Amino acid sequence: MTLNVTDTDLLSDLAGTGSDMHQLVADLFPICRSITGDGLRESLRMIQQHIPLELHEVPTGQQVFDWTVPREWNIREAYVKDPQGNKIIDLKQSSLNVVNYSVPTHQKLSLPELKKHLHSLPDHPDWVPYRTSYYKDNWGFCLTHKQLESLEDGEYEAYIDSTLEAGHLTYGECFLQGETEDEILISSHSCHPSLGQ
Repeated sequence: MTLNVTDTDLLSDLAGTGSDMHQLVADLFPICRSITGDGLRESLRMIQQHIPLELHEVPTGQQVFDWTVPREWNIREAYVKDPQGNKIIDLKQSSLNVVNYSVPTHQKLSLPELKKHLHSLPDHPDWVPYRTSYYKDNWGFCLTHKQLESLEDGEYEAYIDSTLEAGHLTYGECFLQGETEDEILISSHSCHPSLGQ
């Protein structure tokens, strides 16, 4: 196959688009977001820079079909320190490290007490699971099973700086007018990153 100038320009455009899309995903990945909150809004605003996305907000408590919009969750910091004071689980390293919708906590715990709030995947010892607690006030952290098995006895510090308050669920809508009256609906979530690490 022989490429003419037009084909070369098209390939260059596609390569640039692919690079731009990869950069957008790389920028979005570290943002801690859930079904509500500032992280979700920040993500939608970033997407808005690339497509004409109209943002809508639905208040906490509003009935939407068979579902009620929950309280808004925002988180600033979360970590677990080992007995030597080292951060061994940290929201800043991965948003998967904290259970979504964790209530605020700051306490010292023994390892057996802490383990009640730790989640791993024994069948996938190198993966960090994604966990939520939307409708039950709780808190927790996620880590690899290898990391869980390596924890030593002693006193640990668990800290989660979060809020659960009346607020809004934010979603984005982009309408593209076609040549016919037929409609195609494409729906996608943006409430969390990939499920493994």
